[in-house]
Amino acid sequence: MLHVRVDEETKTQASEALAAMGLSVSDAVRILLKRVVSDQAFPLELKVPNAETRKAMEEARAMMQARAARFDSAQALIDDLEEAGRQ
Repeated sequence: MLHVRVDEETKTQASEALAAMGLSVSDAVRILLKRVVSDQAFPLELKVPNAETRKAMEEARAMMQARAARFDSAQALIDDLEEAGRQ
């Protein structure tokens, strides 16, 4: 038996996503552990995010908490992308 501490929101979201794939959380954990045993490695590449990535992650978290979008319209997003492409 294995006990894992996970916040309720993460557990709920993971359960819903896994259920859509026909899996339970227990199934997913078993698959993960079997891959670790089989490969003798963690099955995902783990990296320490650089400063730019950390800043983007912080911005995304703040936007999610505020339930706000970075752009007011699709056109504003397109304009920003085009401007970034010119730089």
